[in-house]
Amino acid sequence: MAKTKQNVLTGGMILITLGVLIYLSKAGIYSFGQTWPVLLIVIGICTLIQKFRDFGGWFITTVGIIFLIHETYGLQLYQYSQYILPAILILLGVFVLLKRRKNDI
Repeated sequence: MAKTKQNVLTGGMILITLGVLIYLSKAGIYSFGQTWPVLLIVIGICTLIQKFRDFGGWFITTVGIIFLIHETYGLQLYQYSQYILPAILILLGVFVLLKRRKNDI
């Protein structure tokens, strides 16, 4: 898929999702504060459509799902996130550096 088509797909999906979420908020069905993680999920899915093996796409989608579950069901993820989130960020950083190094070789 050409780079321009990828950008159009992602941009279009983000705009549609944002419009639907704002509409649902204005209609009083869901508040935007509960549904904003859907934007992360859409960005992640668009990334995965373009390149299924992209770790960043899987990461963004997973984070969006976790936040959506937290916003919807009120799970107290803070107790765990103070330890898990930094660990995930460190692992993601190491992965990016190793991938970059592999591409340079």
